[in-house]
Amino acid sequence: MGLLSEATGPLSYFISNAPLPVLVAAGVASFIVLTVVLNVLKQLLWKNANEPPVVFHWFPIIGSTITYGMDPYKFFFANKAKYGDVFTFILLGRKMTVCLDTKGNNFILNGKLKDVNAEEIYSPLCTPVFGKDVVYDCPNSKLMEQKKFVKFGLTQEALRSYVTLITAEVEYFVKRHKSFKGQKGTFNVPKVMAELTIYTASRSLQGEEVRNMFDSRFADLYHDLDMGFSPINFMLPWAPLPHNRARDNARDTMINLYSEIVRKRRSGAVKKESPDMIWHLMDCKYKDGTILPDHEIAGIMIALLMAGQHSSSSTIAWIILRLAQNPHLVEELLAEQKSILGEDLPPLTYEDLQRLPLHAQTVKETLRLHAPIHSIMRQVKQPLIVEGTNYTIPPTHTLMSSPGVSAQMDSHFVNPSQWDPHRWDAGMHNYEEAEDEEKIDYGWGVVSKGTHSPYLPFGAGRHRCIGEQFAYLQLQTILIAFVREFKIRNIGGSKDIIGTDFSSLFSRPLAPANVEWERRGKEL
Repeated sequence: MGLLSEATGPLSYFISNAPLPVLVAAGVASFIVLTVVLNVLKQLLWKNANEPPVVFHWFPIIGSTITYGMDPYKFFFANKAKYGDVFTFILLGRKMTVCLDTKGNNFILNGKLKDVNAEEIYSPLCTPVFGKDVVYDCPNSKLMEQKKFVKFGLTQEALRSYVTLITAEVEYFVKRHKSFKGQKGTFNVPKVMAELTIYTASRSLQGEEVRNMFDSRFADLYHDLDMGFSPINFMLPWAPLPHNRARDNARDTMINLYSEIVRKRRSGAVKKESPDMIWHLMDCKYKDGTILPDHEIAGIMIALLMAGQHSSSSTIAWIILRLAQNPHLVEELLAEQKSILGEDLPPLTYEDLQRLPLHAQTVKETLRLHAPIHSIMRQVKQPLIVEGTNYTIPPTHTLMSSPGVSAQMDSHFVNPSQWDPHRWDAGMHNYEEAEDEEKIDYGWGVVSKGTHSPYLPFGAGRHRCIGEQFAYLQLQTILIAFVREFKIRNIGGSKDIIGTDFSSLFSRPLAPANVEWERRGKEL
């Protein structure tokens, strides 16, 4: 008892004499230390050989959230080197099982509905952004019908008309925007491209009436909507945080805007002179005969514009930044246009896009290195065996794939970290779908079922982006117009490239990111 008394005596004295705040702080510190110790011991002593290895982490719940959130690709590659292509990490209390490379992409993105579920993962994030009963706030079968409705604006005939509309928007923009006053200057690429792509996407996908309602403040609204995809909203989409309040205000503003257009049209106050997406959606019916209610039309229009604007905004910004880093390629692109289309550079047509391979490769290479979405998730619905391993993934886990990882692996691409549009010359690295690839129609059109390519910037399977063709068209058209109008380079001729902002689930260039521009003027 003597030793015990000697040990507990000072502790008893401390407890009886210390101020309450000190006792509370000491108790909290002791609890944290104990939690960390138990968490570490659990990882060291308890391992399930039938489940993937768990990335070591000091704190439960927090897990690897910080290191993953700072740079997902660095996190993926570092743990791929330690654990292989399949491993689990803790993200805000969730057990995330990552499956990398082409086999991992195929395993997750081609998963069956009975095995994996996207709605459970993305509904908490998407519903506060798009509104109720659309996209992931509805059964998958209903989402497939909504995708089919939207295909109205993605037909070959529609795409052909968009080239002229997008070109006109870019030309109008660069002549009147405050960032392009005079013959030379600088502009903040991410901010300006975000505004421009709202105009090009709205004019082409949603019609003149919607486009005429938009001004620069809508770029800010869409930024606020985008911040609704912050990783913390996996757990706290309802929290009264500043970015969530801004998200809700932006959503309500956009829903009111679209709903007012629909109300006027239903009342007969607006004549149906030319069909557009809203007129089309007003005439659409689900398979059970239900007409789309106004709030669903508004939600689909928000989702459509965000799909047409968001990824394109990020990608065209990266294209401009990469070209500013390599100004000789801007001149090479202009030379391609003059050589193929003619020295006088006639108005661009849809058919011209297929005749400008270096422009297409510039878009493709940028999407390879700067995929807009770095992580794709699915909720496990029943135990799944990972092919080629002994691992069984339980329903308590969430699956995560990252097609951007395979696109940056040296086993698929030479010098993968280098941005080089010429790597695709003459069909090199041609990872396009094979003609004999199995096709499937999930309800919105026939697509390739396979996901074995290392180049999947638009995802794969039933949730593959239906706007893939539009994205390539929009990006190439904007690029062509910019090359005709400007010389661009980094300020001072620097070769540096801006970092990536991973604060949202959609990666984009860190802002501000300014580059120099100079009008070509009579040089053309």
